[in-house]
Amino acid sequence: MQIPLLTPQKDPMGAAIADYFANGKASKLRVFSSMFDEDEIPVKQLFRNFAEMPALEQEALRISYGNILDVGAGSGCHSLALQEMDKTVKAIDISPLSVETMQKRGVKEVSLDNFFSEQFHGSFDTILMLMNGSGIVGKISNLPVFFDALKRLLAPGGYVLMDSSDLRYLFEDEDGNLDIDMEDDYYGEVDFRMQYKNIKGDRFDWLYLDFQTLCLHAANNGFKAEKIQEGEHYDYLAKISSI
Repeated sequence: MQIPLLTPQKDPMGAAIADYFANGKASKLRVFSSMFDEDEIPVKQLFRNFAEMPALEQEALRISYGNILDVGAGSGCHSLALQEMDKTVKAIDISPLSVETMQKRGVKEVSLDNFFSEQFHGSFDTILMLMNGSGIVGKISNLPVFFDALKRLLAPGGYVLMDSSDLRYLFEDEDGNLDIDMEDDYYGEVDFRMQYKNIKGDRFDWLYLDFQTLCLHAANNGFKAEKIQEGEHYDYLAKISSI
């Protein structure tokens, strides 16, 4: 599973994060998909503090313990909140602009790293994957690679805290039945591309994972998934640990 580190020329989100930090404002971070209409991510939301975070994220930060890894840390909002709780956290991201911004914002330990790379090592009690943390898996077929990474990086007794959403509501008819062709790919597999000003990112796969499917694949790979909390719109926070 190849997820290359980004370059500034192909890093629209990192550019938006750096811009907002430097200037206190940013232009539109545009999001494109073959499945949805054009959307945008309000860059200010990427800089939210603990009080501004959704309840699922607040709960994940509260129950994070020990040596914590913040995966895809972005602007570092979760890592900074954990530091304010006097917790130990290492933030990683594949965006050099995001990593540079996190360093400037005061994240104590941050590095440019790919979570899936076998060259990335460590032993973590909590692995934090928020803001649809399952997204970086990309496709259902990549889940064994994801669980292999957990086997490499989780300390004994450690766990992953990951949020995701069930997109079934997009495909339900009036009776609540799923209007999906079972021959098609899994309905939570989405493709995205981002643009910030004239910086265009490459297309990437993003996985929204319903809880039952997560449980099934976790069990098949020697893990168990527990639903910690449900959100307001088909989203949930899960704890994943070894069986």
